Order: sequence, then structure tokens, then C-alpha cells
Amino acid sequence: MLKLTEIQAARERIRDHVFLSPCARSETLSRMTGCQVYLKLENLQMTGSFKERGSFNKILQLGSAERAAGVICASAGNHGQGLAHAARVSGIPAHVVMPDTTPLAKIRGNRELGANVILHGNNYDEAYAHAIELQQRHGYTFVHAFDDEQVIAGQGTIALELLEQVAGLDAVVVPVGGGGLIAGVAAAIKALRPEVSVIGVETERMPAMLASRRAGRITRVDSVNTVADGISVARVGTLTFELAERHVDDIVTVSEEEIATAILTLLEREKTVAEGAGAAGFAALLHGDIGDLAGKRVVVLISGGNIDMNLLSRIIERGLERDGRIANIRVVVRDRPGSMAELTRVIAACHANILQIAQNRHANEVRLEEAEVELALETRGREHVREILGALRDSGFEVRAPDSEARAQG
Repeated sequence: MLKLTEIQAARERIRDHVFLSPCARSETLSRMTGCQVYLKLENLQMTGSFKERGSFNKILQLGSAERAAGVICASAGNHGQGLAHAARVSGIPAHVVMPDTTPLAKIRGNRELGANVILHGNNYDEAYAHAIELQQRHGYTFVHAFDDEQVIAGQGTIALELLEQVAGLDAVVVPVGGGGLIAGVAAAIKALRPEVSVIGVETERMPAMLASRRAGRITRVDSVNTVADGISVARVGTLTFELAERHVDDIVTVSEEEIATAILTLLEREKTVAEGAGAAGFAALLHGDIGDLAGKRVVVLISGGNIDMNLLSRIIERGLERDGRIANIRVVVRDRPGSMAELTRVIAACHANILQIAQNRHANEVRLEEAEVELALETRGREHVREILGALRDSGFEVRAPDSEARAQG
């Protein structure tokens, strides 16, 4: 079983290779959640996640034959980047097997760090099986993403830092995939401050650790797509499950929408870019999925920030539309000169900005002398949307806005 001395030794071993990430209190998020929120920003590491901690601790302990053979791993993205970075610094060849579904940003990140990227399978488990096959065929040194004591010890160094950074800590909230991060963090926390609660957070689509705890044994869950690809692991590790059973106080789950909201909130309120897995802990805190932490000092681990820009764009757009700051409406106008000018005049008078406009004369729902206009508007919120819809109707326009109006009434 992992000992505190191993985590402390790991900290000294990797000290010159890993950034001491900040853990500052957020006044804004504290007001929003009712507790004192501190963000441990592991997204600021060189590779954009905590994973390089475990990779460095592992690689720096390899023997000469293992180093000469080169290293290989299976990764959903972040572990591969951490290993590739540590391998490049150490002058060791690195091979990373990733699912075909891995976000482009993570594939590119691994290649830019010098890794030989091999895309295989539809999920982490299929990539893992292929990595094992390649390791056996070529004699590479396999570095597990989470079920390795040296890797776990490296991840546990985060706990040593945050205990020094936050006095009087009450709870730590940690994203959970295969369990390497929470296993290391919980082992260190409970050895030094056993009264501090350690709470794990999984996506409800793949709650492998929660299912295993409920069953009392390691239990596989179905592999499905999730915005939190960094914690989309169908089966937790043997070592990580044992450590979690011993040291973790609770495991909760969050929905896809809750994670997306957390990503947008962190970006807008804290100017912090978090990927889905990195925002999972904050999602649980933001939406009240954790027990009563009112007034308590809570550290939330923002474990990574390697989010695909296309996904981030969709999250931002959906979030703005949900909040009423983007409204998509359809308006029926007379198909004659001046109608569009009158429509835009009403919108301008309401101080809304037209982002996109399209006219359709062939919609089945309109008469021959009419046209349907589709508009995307930048607005100030739901009340503003209601004001715009009312002004258009008062001006004689037929407004068809089921989605936007429903949100405005929400």
C-alpha cells in the first residue's frame, strides 16, 4: 500500500520538473457556492494537466535497460502528453496509443511533444489493449495511466502542495477517472490531515469508481462518449480502487450539462480554461451535488485544460443561448420593400445586435406574399429577449420563437 514517504520522495524527485501550481481563493465562486472555494490550477502545468507529475516520477526511476527500450502508454490524451514531455526531457523515445475519438488538440499536443502517436480503437480500453500488444511485441517499457504506484505517488504530490497553500482546509474535490489522481491525493491527505474530507467526482455517464464502491469490487461500466473525455474510463485500477476504498470519503456524479455549465462559468468568471474532466469537481460544487460544505474551505482540483476548441465553442454558444444572451427567433414579414428595414429598426430600438440573418420565401408555413426571417440576436439576457419579442409583436410582426421564448420564460 502506498506510503506517505513515497509521495514525499516523489515531490523531491520531480520538484525541478513540475510547476508549483497556484491554489488561490476565488471570491466570485465562493459567493456563488456558499463556501470558501480555492482552485488548484493544474491546468497551468506545461502539458496542461497534472499528468506530468506521475510520468516524471515514473521515468526518473527507470533503469538503463528500461530507458533504452523506450516507453509506451495508452491515453485519452493528457497522460500521453505528460509521458511524452517527461520522456523528451529524459531523452527517451515515447509511444502513445490513443482512441480514434481523442480530441484533435490532445493528439496534436502529444505529437508536438515528440511522441509517436498511434490511433487505435473507439475508447480507452481498446487503446490500452493495443498498447499492451505493442509493448509485448517490441519490448517497450509500459507506463500505466493510473494503476502504478510510482505514478500514483507523483499525482499525490498535489496534496502536499495544497495543504501548505490553504490553512484550515476542510475538503478537497477531485475528478475521478481511473483513480490515480484521487488515490494519490487521498493517501497524502489522510496521512497528514485525516479530518479533511476527500470527495471524488465522476461523470454520470461512466461512474466506474462509484459502481465499484457500491458493488464492493471492481466493476466495469459501459464506454460511452462524454464531454469529460479525460475521465472516461470504464474500469478503475486495482491499486487505485484499494486506495480509494481506504481513504476517499465520498464519490458523486455530475451530468454532461452540469460539466458544460462549469466549463463556461470558470471561463467567464475566473478566466480559467478547463476541459470537461478538469471542470467536473467544480460542476459538483456549483450544482450542489456534494453534501453540506457551507462556509467551509474547499479546494477544487482543476486537473486539466486541454479542451478541443470546437467543443469549447459549442459550449459557449449553448451556454449563451441558455442564458438568453443569444436568441434565435423566426419572424414572418411582408415580402415587399421596407419590411426588412422595419424589422431591423424594431430590433435596433431594443438595443439588440443582429449576429446572423437569413430570409426564406419558401417556408411551408408562410403565405405567398410573406417571407420568414431567421435571426440570431445578441441580447442582455432573458428579460431582454422578452422585451424584444413583445416589441416585435406590438409592431405587427408574427413571431415564431418556440425555443428562445421558452428559455426567456424559464
